[in-house]
Amino acid sequence: MVSHKKKGCSMYAPFSISRLQQLLTLLTACLSVLILPASLTGTSVAIPRINAELHPGLVELQWVVNAYNLTFAAFMLISGSLADILGRKRVFIFGATLFALCSLASALANNVLLLDVSRGLSGIGAAAMMTAGSALLAQAYTGEQLAKAFAVFGSAAGAGLAIGPSLSGFLVGLAGWRSVFGLHLAVSIVILLLTVGISAGQETSGTSRIDWAGAGAFTPALFSFVLAIMQGPQLGWTSPLVMIAGAVCVVFGVLFILVERKSSHPMFDFTLLRNPRFFTLCLIPVTLAFSFVALLVYLPIYFTAAYGFNSGVVGWIMVVMTVPVVLVPLVAGQLLGRGATARWLLAISMLLVGVGAGALLVIDPKTSVVSIAPGLLLIGAGMGLSAGILDGAAVGSVSPERAGTAAGMFNTSRLAGETIGVAVIGTLLVGLVQNELRGSAALQGRSANQAANQVLGGNIAELAEGDNVLTAALSQAFTSALHIVLGGMLVIAIITAAIVLILMREDSRFGDQNTNGDDVAYV
Repeated sequence: MVSHKKKGCSMYAPFSISRLQQLLTLLTACLSVLILPASLTGTSVAIPRINAELHPGLVELQWVVNAYNLTFAAFMLISGSLADILGRKRVFIFGATLFALCSLASALANNVLLLDVSRGLSGIGAAAMMTAGSALLAQAYTGEQLAKAFAVFGSAAGAGLAIGPSLSGFLVGLAGWRSVFGLHLAVSIVILLLTVGISAGQETSGTSRIDWAGAGAFTPALFSFVLAIMQGPQLGWTSPLVMIAGAVCVVFGVLFILVERKSSHPMFDFTLLRNPRFFTLCLIPVTLAFSFVALLVYLPIYFTAAYGFNSGVVGWIMVVMTVPVVLVPLVAGQLLGRGATARWLLAISMLLVGVGAGALLVIDPKTSVVSIAPGLLLIGAGMGLSAGILDGAAVGSVSPERAGTAAGMFNTSRLAGETIGVAVIGTLLVGLVQNELRGSAALQGRSANQAANQVLGGNIAELAEGDNVLTAALSQAFTSALHIVLGGMLVIAIITAAIVLILMREDSRFGDQNTNGDDVAYV
């Protein structure tokens, strides 16, 4: 979020609001961005238990995570426009109510279809809460208070992303996978109660427009792409469903580009991508989605399947990778204040992620957790370093009048990148495990495809049924697949670091004035 100030004016016209209402607004917004990312990363820890109880196919199991992130990304910009038209508080309450009801449905789900649908609808609620919540916060504070408020807001978002796997691991170990969604429900109820004390402020702007055509093309393009990626290893890449999904993705993708290029109020202003700095800053979250976020989803499954750890132990292990995400942004802020540039800090963050992925190549069921801790710490530190910089740098790289569009593009790109990243990494792991197991005598006639699905579902022990030879073969296949993926993460991170250094060559000191001479507060 970014606030532009010129001649003492803010983006939102001031209105009367008490100090208590300000604090309630801040608390409500922070609770929202604490639980929303935790709902993504924390759910992954519950995957093995969900698999063991509901016995879904791998694709259905993957949609437990992907459905949420898909709708979160697809409805982000639409919900922002609706908040401006219908009222920010109204849209926020709607989002929180929908999120709460869907969390309840997820906790009570007795089949994976209901769980997947509930998760998808939860993503719509999350998008409404995120966009309307930040808008409420932006109109509750002004000036330096606004910058401080959004600093707390950003820290809460990072904390939510970080604590999701650990907190969920503890809950799953204590009370089962349904308790994860029970927590989401409880927090949502608290948020709804807090909204009673929030001032609606200036509810409508009367000027916002919804890019229905753009949204109508973007959503099926993203959905069909994820569907094709997930179904490819299961049905074959030449199967009718995969081919049709791929064709739909291409058609709607092209349509989306054409619509946005001609729209007077596009959700994606492609001309912004001509700005090398903005393009690069949009690329970094995509790299992080294919590394940090994907590992948040699949490492808990690996530790459960290959190491045989329970959810509680997995939660403690993930703390090693996630704690730096909360602490390191503070360091980034200090470094920027002492003259460091966003260009070099972001390049270093990518290198930390890459080196961390390389350090994790020692991972193996025979390797102690202590041996892999340095890799986890480095990846978390890289994510934390970029998290303290990216949002402000992205919005600050364009002119003030295009800041809103830039923020929307950046956040949508980040969420879409996470959706695609999780799906692609999952597909790679399935395919690689299949290749490792194909022709293995240890399978004793079992299907390599079915075995790979069980492995990625975290239930090696259930499949092996006490067969030590098969257990070792399945664990080794998962380990080998993970090594290849980690190697790819290393290469991608290094390439991204090089792109940052090349395309952000003219990066000025972060936090300076923009080219128009307006004071800019990056938060």
